[in-house]
Amino acid sequence: MTSTTATTPEVAPFRLFDLAVLRTRRLGPSILRITLGGPGIEGFSGGGRDQSLSVLLPRPGQDEAVVPAGDSGTWHEKWRALPEGERAMMRTYTVRAQRLRADGSTEVDLDFVLHGDGGPASRWARAAAPGDRLKVLGPAVADNTAVRFRPPADTDWVLIRADESALPAAAAALEWLPAGLPARVWLEIPCTEDRQALNTAAKARISWLVRSEGAARCVEAVRAAELPPGTPYAWIAGEASGVRALDHHLIRERGFGRERVTCAEYWRRGLSEDQSREAAAPARAAGSGAAERPEGKSEGRVEG
Repeated sequence: MTSTTATTPEVAPFRLFDLAVLRTRRLGPSILRITLGGPGIEGFSGGGRDQSLSVLLPRPGQDEAVVPAGDSGTWHEKWRALPEGERAMMRTYTVRAQRLRADGSTEVDLDFVLHGDGGPASRWARAAAPGDRLKVLGPAVADNTAVRFRPPADTDWVLIRADESALPAAAAALEWLPAGLPARVWLEIPCTEDRQALNTAAKARISWLVRSEGAARCVEAVRAAELPPGTPYAWIAGEASGVRALDHHLIRERGFGRERVTCAEYWRRGLSEDQSREAAAPARAAGSGAAERPEGKSEGRVEG
C-alpha cells in the first residue's frame, strides 16, 4: 500500500476582492470612514496594526476599474504592463478595523483623508454611497508583509508618531498593544475636530499636535520630551520629511538602534501617489525582492 500525504494548497498573501460600500460616517472635517463588505469579502484576512491594502479606482470615463486577470504573485507586473491611461488608479489605505458580525459576515473600515476634490480617492470617497462597488488588492492571510508594526519581543516601551494619513494605523496599533505596556504617542492632525477617541489597554500617553493651533513639529515635541527607560521600539509614519526628521533624531540623537525603528513614508509633499511610486521604483528594484504586497507604506497619499 502506497502512503500519500495531502498538501494544503498555497494561499496567495494578497488577492483581489470586489467589495460593496455598506455605510459611511464622517469622523471629522478631514476624515471620512467607509465600511465595506458583501459576498466579495470572503477570504479577507487582515493582520491588524498597520495592515494596508490597495484601492483600485476607475479612470474618468470608465465604468469600472481596469485590473489584470489573476491574483497576486506577478499581479503588479501585469498591472504595470497595462496601458497607463487605462489601468486602474491605485491608492493605498490602512485597514482601520476588521470585524466579524453576528451573522458570520465580515466588514472592514477604511478611513479616507479628504483633500478637497483634487485626488481620485477623495473624489470617490466623497461620493460613495451604500451599494457602490470597490475593487481592492487585500490580504488573504493574516501574517503578511504589509504589516510592519512589529515590536521585538524584548521591547520595554513603544513610541508611535503619525500624521492624519497614518492615524488609522496608529489607532489600530494602539488597540493591539498588550495591557500595561508603556507607550508615548504623538499624533499630528489638521484641526482639533479631527481628534478621535482611541482605545488601548497599553499605558499610553497620547499628545495631539494640532496644526491649525500652531503646534510644534513632531520632531521638536519628541526632542523636548523625557522618554521612558528601557529598550524601545519606534513606529513612525506619515509625510516623508517628518518621518525622516524624527528617524534621524531617534537614531543619531537618542541612540536608538536602527533595528528598533520602523519608518513608513505614506506620502511625499507635492507629489501624487503615482509620482511617489515612480520616484521610489529604483529603490524597490534594488531591494531584496520580498513577497509581493499592496503598493504603498512607502508611497504617496497626498492626493487621497
